[in-house]
Amino acid sequence: MRTWRWYAFADFDAQTLFAYLRLRQNVFIVEQACVYPDIDELDRLSTHLLGWQDGQIVACLRLVPPGLKFAEPSIGRVITAPQARGTGVGHVLLDLGLKGSTEQYPGQNNRIGAQAHLQAFYAAHGFVTVSEPYDEDGIAHVDMLWQASVADV
Repeated sequence: MRTWRWYAFADFDAQTLFAYLRLRQNVFIVEQACVYPDIDELDRLSTHLLGWQDGQIVACLRLVPPGLKFAEPSIGRVITAPQARGTGVGHVLLDLGLKGSTEQYPGQNNRIGAQAHLQAFYAAHGFVTVSEPYDEDGIAHVDMLWQASVADV
C-alpha cells in the first residue's frame, strides 16, 4: 500500500529530507549523467509530494509556486524510483500533483519544463507542448502547459 504526503520544506524531518534528496541525486545526477545544481532555492519555496511504499520513497515531485519559475505554478523534479517503474505509480504521482496544484492555486494552469522524451507521458495527463525543444543541462526539454478547467476551480 502506498501513502502520499505533501511537505512544505520546513515540514521535512532530517531523515525524510535526506532520502528525498538522495533519490533526486541518484536519478537526475547519477542515472542521467547530468551534472547540474539539482538542489536550488526553489526547493525552500516549493511544496513537495512524496509517495511511500514499504518505508521507501517510490515517487516524488515538487510544486513551484507561480511567479518563480513560470508565471503559472510548475510541477517539476518528477521521479519514479527505479524499483517502482512500470507499476503506474508515475501516473498516480502526476494526477496527485495536478490535484495538489489546483488545490493550492485554484483556477491556475500549470507549466512545466519537461524532458522532451517524456512528452507522451505528460500529454496523457492533459499537458500540451507549447515550445520548440531546447537544451537544458545537456538534455532536450520542451515547455508544456496544462489548462485548469472551470470544474477545477
